[in-house]
Amino acid sequence: MGKLFSNIKGDAFGGITAGIVALPLALAFGVSSGLGPSAGLYGAIFLSFFAALFGGTNTQISGPTAPMTAVSMVVIAGIIAVNDGDIEKALPAILIVFLLAGLMQVGLGILGLGKYIKYIPYPVVSGFMTAIGVIILITQVLPSIGYYPKEDTEFVSQFKPKAQELILENILKEEAGEGILVLENFKETINRAQFTSEIDILKESKTLAKNEASGVLGTIKVLPRALQNVNWLELMLALATIFIIYGFKRITTKIPSTLIALVVVSGVAIAFGLNYRPIEQIPSGIPMPNMAIFTNFSLAGITPYIFTALTLALLGAIDSLLTSVVADNMTKTKHKPNKELIGQGIGNSIGALFGGIPGAGATIRTVVNINSGGKTKLSGMISGIMLFIILIGLGPIASKIPAAVLAGILITVGIGVMDYKGLKAIPSLPKDIKMGPLKLSSEVLIMIIVLLLSTFWNLVYAVGIGLVIASLMFMKKIGDLTAARSDIKSLKEEAWKDEIGFPEELKENVFIKHIKGPLFFGSTSEFQSLAAQIPTTASTVIIRLDRMQYMDQSGLYAMEDVLQELNKNKIMPLFVDLLDQPKYMMERIDIIPDLMPREHIFENFKDCINWIKNQH
Repeated sequence: MGKLFSNIKGDAFGGITAGIVALPLALAFGVSSGLGPSAGLYGAIFLSFFAALFGGTNTQISGPTAPMTAVSMVVIAGIIAVNDGDIEKALPAILIVFLLAGLMQVGLGILGLGKYIKYIPYPVVSGFMTAIGVIILITQVLPSIGYYPKEDTEFVSQFKPKAQELILENILKEEAGEGILVLENFKETINRAQFTSEIDILKESKTLAKNEASGVLGTIKVLPRALQNVNWLELMLALATIFIIYGFKRITTKIPSTLIALVVVSGVAIAFGLNYRPIEQIPSGIPMPNMAIFTNFSLAGITPYIFTALTLALLGAIDSLLTSVVADNMTKTKHKPNKELIGQGIGNSIGALFGGIPGAGATIRTVVNINSGGKTKLSGMISGIMLFIILIGLGPIASKIPAAVLAGILITVGIGVMDYKGLKAIPSLPKDIKMGPLKLSSEVLIMIIVLLLSTFWNLVYAVGIGLVIASLMFMKKIGDLTAARSDIKSLKEEAWKDEIGFPEELKENVFIKHIKGPLFFGSTSEFQSLAAQIPTTASTVIIRLDRMQYMDQSGLYAMEDVLQELNKNKIMPLFVDLLDQPKYMMERIDIIPDLMPREHIFENFKDCINWIKNQH
């Protein structure tokens, strides 16, 4: 305990400052996720407190982040669409997915997978981060010009026929479920259809309009229409916010410019009684757990989202651990990756119970905390408490914040989150693959594929596909390298040191094969083609294995094929310096001793030569 309170003044300053910086971002991410500002605030409060309490990085400040919000947005929109656009109905299923993601993070930490997260290839992370920036920028265009598709009467009316179709479909489904849908009796259907009011049709049309215009592609579709209906006041508020955020940084970085922009622009809008659009109401009072998660639980409802929950868990893990590394570098400490994952998981799980969106370790807020004096876990806990006090005391005031101000804040987040380091490196990376006449860099190709798929299709699948492509390219490269370095030669040519002075009379009959590098599925075909080059005049082949540290199942069967081929051609293979892992693999399927008797395996080259001399 003494350790926790050892730096109470610094931690209080760090935590309070980080909490204040987190406020505008938490509200903005909540709005952009589709669950409203309070979901962002609740997520920030619970995650910040519990991830600090149970986590493994002393100075980490956690809360909603751009990547987590971008994936949450996909989950939320998907589940709301399935529930006929009704947020209330969809909320339990959405929160179950978030809860699952939190529990999966705890699982990752318990299984000790924290240390493997760092193996994700840079081009995949880079393409993903840039895509998040692009997604946030594009999706914030409509709110920043004050265009809300479901309030554009003319746009909504296009969807009325489709809405009527859907409503009729639902009536028929209900009747089929009740067993009263028969051809002779359409009276009931007509009867129920008459009770469908214009209000129902309008509500369904609004949902369809909103779905049509959601996401990157939706925004691009309705952009021409939106530009004819710009609300100039909203646009001015958004631009003023962006201008202050970038301008104020020039004056001082002591006070977070995002907060200044939020206070100044909202203050002006409220003081002058401008007719702007405020954010949704933030409920005042203490947040209560959402019990519908448990009462309305249905496995079928969330099964399609299990993969997405896993993505959220992994993304949160990567996001948090990258921030932990930044914190380590700044504070010269070492974080505990698995403990950090358990803390993040507990925080996200508790946040989900109270209706918060998931988040992760947030780099900017963590840096602010460290620079303001935060040193122990107390700083992150104070940051959460600070946001809780703001919620209790200033909830009604915060509800007056203009929506356009949050859109402006998010636009600067989108610009900031892109990976400029990766983008700048594009021209200078080596062009190592050919596609027809084009020469490209495989790293750049992966980055662009992930970027495009994330932006226009699906963030979750894009990362998976990026990882698969990156792995395949890596294997091909290693296979090529191993093949380029392995060789076969009779002893007339250049030899290894201990091969010099080999008896002349044996040089025609004895061939030496060097395997330089692992024998795995990327390099087996080259190994087999090299082995095929051994001339039939040879009586013995010495296979030198001291550089083959590893063989996988593909390598094992390739070795078996080659040895069988040599035996068939009456050529005797001899192994020199076989290492433990390959030896173990070959013993498992009886290559040793069936195809390769133990007396044909030698510790070193000298023993092998002596044995050959004695045979001849």
